Amino acid sequence: MRRIYPHSRAVLNSYAEVLFIQQSPLIGFILMLVSFLNPSVGVGGLVSLTSAYLFARFIGMGKVFLETGFYTYNALLVGLSVGYLFKITPLTLTFTAVAGVLTLVFSVMLYSVFSYYLRLPILSVPFVVISSMLYLSASGYANLFAGSFYTHFNIYELEIYTPLWLAGYFKSLGAILFSPTVLAGILFTILILIFSRIMLFLAITGYYTGTLLEGMMLGSFEKAFLDVNNFNFILVAMAIGGVFLIPSLKSYVMSVVGVIISTVVLSSVKSFWSIYGIPAFTLPFNFTSLSMLYVLGLVNFPMIARYIRKTPEGTLDYYLTYIKRFRGTERGIHLPFAGEWTVWQGFDDEWTHKGIWKYAYDFIITDEGGKSFSNSGENLEDYYAFRKPVLSPVRGRVVRVVSDLPDNPIGKVDKENNWGNLVVIYDERGFYVELSHFSQSSIRVKEGDWVEIGTLLGLCGNSGYSPQPHIHIQVQSMPEPNSPTLPFSFVDYISDGKFFSNFLPKKGSRLSPAYTSKHLSNRLAFAIGNEFVYEAWEEDAKVGELMFKVNMDVDGSFFFESEKGKLYFGKHEGTFYFYRFEGKDPYLKLLFLAAPRIPLVEKEGVEWEDYVPLNVSLNPYKRAAILFFSSFNHRVFSTEYRGKIYEGGKSLRGKILPPLVGEEIPTEVEIDNTLGFKRVRVGRLELKLKETFIGGMDDA
Repeated sequence: MRRIYPHSRAVLNSYAEVLFIQQSPLIGFILMLVSFLNPSVGVGGLVSLTSAYLFARFIGMGKVFLETGFYTYNALLVGLSVGYLFKITPLTLTFTAVAGVLTLVFSVMLYSVFSYYLRLPILSVPFVVISSMLYLSASGYANLFAGSFYTHFNIYELEIYTPLWLAGYFKSLGAILFSPTVLAGILFTILILIFSRIMLFLAITGYYTGTLLEGMMLGSFEKAFLDVNNFNFILVAMAIGGVFLIPSLKSYVMSVVGVIISTVVLSSVKSFWSIYGIPAFTLPFNFTSLSMLYVLGLVNFPMIARYIRKTPEGTLDYYLTYIKRFRGTERGIHLPFAGEWTVWQGFDDEWTHKGIWKYAYDFIITDEGGKSFSNSGENLEDYYAFRKPVLSPVRGRVVRVVSDLPDNPIGKVDKENNWGNLVVIYDERGFYVELSHFSQSSIRVKEGDWVEIGTLLGLCGNSGYSPQPHIHIQVQSMPEPNSPTLPFSFVDYISDGKFFSNFLPKKGSRLSPAYTSKHLSNRLAFAIGNEFVYEAWEEDAKVGELMFKVNMDVDGSFFFESEKGKLYFGKHEGTFYFYRFEGKDPYLKLLFLAAPRIPLVEKEGVEWEDYVPLNVSLNPYKRAAILFFSSFNHRVFSTEYRGKIYEGGKSLRGKILPPLVGEEIPTEVEIDNTLGFKRVRVGRLELKLKETFIGGMDDA
């Protein structure tokens, strides 16, 4: 059975992929059974799919890639189309097997071209091309039994008693798997409802938008509802609105636009293809969807899904959590100073940070009264920031240094040398960091030097266009001092008692660097092969046990793996994160809930905020409802986490605030003195460390 399961999983996932349902063998199995309502269709699809899969394994394609069904669902569609046209005989079975292999070869080739040159999915383009070729070639094969001469299975009572406007939807939905019957459409609707409410909403919206528009253009709604080719409207709406774009009002509008466009495409395809006796297949869907996705990619449409999950709800949950949890940018840099400073000017601020130089920050030092100087403030020495150390915010190579300009007296500025004394550092992530207004002759580095984070660069001064001593910092794409600036953010800092892992401080806020504790970091340095066993307790009763092992995925990410789930984690800069949870292990999920992120600092009383994905914090029914409504307004629902450091970083206490109604849930984490978590509590449920097996590799 263990040898057979991966192969059967690959076959069943191919059926599910046809309806954009990813890696769901159960739904795939039901769809396969439905296809056998017409035995010729069912056998044709299975033979073509199996032959494609076996050929793929024969030429060395890995089972991990094939298991998703991504490379073989086009072969399935081709087999279904052959079975719909021809009655299955030994001769047509051979014909179908050859068609399956041909489709696989074409799919792999087309995927390489589309992904590399166009950055587009292949959708069902291979199916359209190969099926059209087969239908054309079949006209010359006299020994093949044409499908028009045998009756397809149908329950005519359902056809009679179902209103035409509803029967048209069901038959069009069933036609996606060459089962254009009301029964098949009802079954598919139920499956889509179970899988994704967003997908069903799009299927219904897409069908009736396109069909009603077609009816108005034809002058006959009856004729429009009788056309099963309208399944193209369903596919367009689901692909654009729920799969390749993040579900939102914008994606729904784009799906409607795509459906409207596809009505014209469908009409023209039917007129042209009918000359050769070829159905429209999914050509309108492919042409419309790919064209729109390509254009949206060119204009950097904000709702393009960068990470596509198994369901539209999963994609939406990931997106909503990601934008709230990781608000900074990939150009995250450290603060260029030690101690507490104040933000004097931020992005696009009221004075000098304008236009192409708007992405910049200015820092000064202020006292409790908010003043940046003592005494009268007439002398440079009166200013708290004057000649204070300026530190490197990144690792990189010094590429530009100016150090001989004088410090301006208070009340005067140097309009000819705006940036004053400066240092420009090239960060190997692909950008430059400029720090300006150093004090004359105070710069300690020279061009060509390599600097680490925290390296002393020089002393804060008042050179250049600077009315008072301050540190100016900006990120840019080129080394020249007047280069256009780029967005960036600051990592690992504390402001008003709160820890920020990657964010932009507000104007007027006082902040200081958060120094990473090596001791705490080492206690959360999980390595491949580490194993942990926990006992689960609810009040005074033991209710279960959790055992997980540290493992690494193919993309290099680390995760805790139990029998029922995976919990992905990692450390970045000065923060330990739990990134995402997969599976159904309630105890593994508990770790995520207790501390979605952990600042690697030991400062007593520091607080922080985070957000927990809805698939972790809510039960399936609440999550389904909330995510559906969240697709119309991304700002409405979220699960917030608030934490605080106790006992010098040994203990973390927090609370979870569920969306809508629901009491806040207290959490607590006690970090083990050696490795991992000694105790984890969420509400009344608690995990207590029982055993630890150390001896892995590749510190995480």
